[in-house]
Amino acid sequence: MSYSNYFNPELETMPREQLRELQLERLQKTVRQCVKAPFYEQKFKEMGISPEDIKSLDDLQKLPFTTKDDLREFYPWGLTAVPLKECVRLHSSSGTTGNPTVVTHTQKDLDEWANAVARCLWMVGCRPEDVFQNSAGYGMFTAGLGFQYGAERVGMLTVPAAAGNTLRQIKFIKDFGTTVVHAIPSYASRIYEVMREQGIDPRKDTRLRVLCIGAEPHSEEQRQRIEENFGVKAYNSYGISEMMGPGVAFECPEQNGNHIWEDYFIVEIIDPVTLQPSKPGEFGELVITTINREAMPLLRYRTRDLTRLLPGECPCGRTHARIDRLRGRSDDMIILKGVNIFPIQIEKILMNFKELSTDYLITLETIEPQGDFMTVEVEVKEFNDDYQQIQGLTREITRQLKDEILITPKVKLVPKGTLAVSDEKKAVRVKDLRKLF
Repeated sequence: MSYSNYFNPELETMPREQLRELQLERLQKTVRQCVKAPFYEQKFKEMGISPEDIKSLDDLQKLPFTTKDDLREFYPWGLTAVPLKECVRLHSSSGTTGNPTVVTHTQKDLDEWANAVARCLWMVGCRPEDVFQNSAGYGMFTAGLGFQYGAERVGMLTVPAAAGNTLRQIKFIKDFGTTVVHAIPSYASRIYEVMREQGIDPRKDTRLRVLCIGAEPHSEEQRQRIEENFGVKAYNSYGISEMMGPGVAFECPEQNGNHIWEDYFIVEIIDPVTLQPSKPGEFGELVITTINREAMPLLRYRTRDLTRLLPGECPCGRTHARIDRLRGRSDDMIILKGVNIFPIQIEKILMNFKELSTDYLITLETIEPQGDFMTVEVEVKEFNDDYQQIQGLTREITRQLKDEILITPKVKLVPKGTLAVSDEKKAVRVKDLRKLF
């Protein structure tokens, strides 16, 4: 059967001028809706602004920023702009360090969310004939239900395998003829490692043809390794629970940045320190305004994710802006001996070594009287007792890391399986044990 390359051709290929007109119309409607929420009602009064002040997209700068701390302070319903009887679902963070962040949805919000995820999946070639297996957790974690409803909207047979139980995941992939899998990058690598242990070659023994990966920062080098292992394309997904979850942005087959759906969101890139707009092409903090949501629209939400807008048109024909691969998070930055370091920089170097696995741990600790130090533990695929070989590999990794991050870490190569692996959560990459004075 012949299908269009676009899930919604009119919206996905809309001319830029027309898209901006749609954004302004939806922004003005969103601002009028926002002030029904206690948080924004208070903010607008404090700032002396009203919805009538938004006459162009440039007036976006007049609106307040919104942060995760705001969601926690006004927990649980302070940013909900409709009566609770009109809400049909909520998602929230774990709240292990205080109040969780709560996001509410109307039925229309959920329908639009499903459409956005379906648009992403269709873009990378998913069709009704596919079998889609979702290894994300269901429940409060948005990736499970977000991908579930998006895959159903495409019309695929869905396998809601949920998180963990890797042997069962692999059995389902083989028995059900799974063609599309969604997994976080570290877990995709875990699935491959268990396949190897079981003597399974994903290229020959499965029908896999598409991987959707996201939810944790990962380097291009890690993506390429995943593609090489499975023999299929792995497409980067960007989602954030406060926006909706998955479906915010996604790679097209060109794999040259994530298209962020501008009929749903207005995007800004700002300097995370000055809060002023970054120069075109510069990396900065991603700020997103929702313009197609009823229950809990958010104005200028500071994601803390560091990226940039990519210039030029995409050969795929979609006119929506593209954001670059995440460099990291402004709040995950490591400052060591006066140097700013992001874990993704370290991963990028480690993934260049074929001898290494994808599992690593960065530990920061204070060793008196010398001060703070960094240790990088990384698993070796096939560990042996050849001292000279191990020492040579350790020295080369240390050299390349020093060239990249400008300090010299202690590198420890450890056997496969040494570092803790979780089937259900994002990989823990940094452990900060430094003494605070």
